[in-house]
Formats: sequence, structure tokens, C-alpha cells
Amino acid sequence: MGHAKKDVRFQPLNIALLTVSDTRTFETDSSGDTLQQCLQDSGHRLADRQIRPDDIYELRAVVSDWITRENVQVVLVTGGTGFTARDTTPEALRPLFDKVIEGYGELFRQLSFAEIGTSTIQSRTVAGIANRTLIFTMPGSPGACRTAWEKVICEQLDARHRPCNFVEMVLPDVSSSCGPRS
Repeated sequence: MGHAKKDVRFQPLNIALLTVSDTRTFETDSSGDTLQQCLQDSGHRLADRQIRPDDIYELRAVVSDWITRENVQVVLVTGGTGFTARDTTPEALRPLFDKVIEGYGELFRQLSFAEIGTSTIQSRTVAGIANRTLIFTMPGSPGACRTAWEKVICEQLDARHRPCNFVEMVLPDVSSSCGPRS
């Protein structure tokens, strides 16, 4: 569990949510509903929510639009991270990253191993930073979304979390908490 620093204020972030699916609608998007509830319960704001089919260029276009908007600091993407021919989320988004958050996929798979065993090896979750916007992908199940949010992403989107968080990367007025230590 992380450490929270009491004298730092919580900074609500604007989060866009993309569900990657050829079959889901807003009425059947339980993974998107899970993430929306999690982010709002944590005090963040939903900036936009869309559902798009598993198409590299359509996914890239939606996320490219969001990372150019000043009112979007974080993009959450659920679905399309497996190994089927239609799972293209990592391929769609990696070219957009200025920096890859290598530890995200590693940590997600480690945590989900306790829940689903070796099936976690089939998750190709990736994360990165593009144009000062954080992008996190996760599998398309509500359980995987909950694991990603509750055990990794939520703390990293809280300026009070120490020793490090990603808020300073997306909000220019938040001072750095992860500089060199004396």
C-alpha cells in the first residue's frame, strides 16, 4: 500500500474512457461502467466516454484527439489487449507514446496472477505518456478493470500518494515528488 502525504491536496483529473469492442453498446458495457464508477468514486471527472470497434486506426484517431485536448489529462482504455486477431489496442496506441510506462503492464500481470493464475500471461496491457496525457490500457473484463484501477492506477492519479505519482506529469502546477533524493 502506498503512502499518502496529508498536506498535499487531491487534484481531480479529467479522464476520458474508451471501450474497445466490436459488440458492446453503452447498455452492455459493464467494463466501461466499472471504470466510470471507479474514477468518479475517487473524485475524478469523466471528460468523455466512447465505444469503438477493434480497429487500429479508429482507436488511434480517438486517442489522438483526446491527447490534444487540454481538458483531458488521462485516457483509460478497456479491451483489445489479448492475442486474438482483432486485439489491436497495444499496436494502435504504442506509436502515440512519448514515453512508455514499462512497469504498469508488469505490475498489472503480477497482481492479476493472484486472481486468474497463469491466464494473466495473455494480457498485453500497456501504458504511456503522450503529449502530457497518461494512457492506461487494460483487459475488457470488469474484474480486470477493477484490479487495474484499485491496485495501480488510482494511487498514481492521486497527488497525495508518495513517494511518486503521475499527477505532476499532467498538471503543470503540481510540484515534482519524484526528483532525486538527498
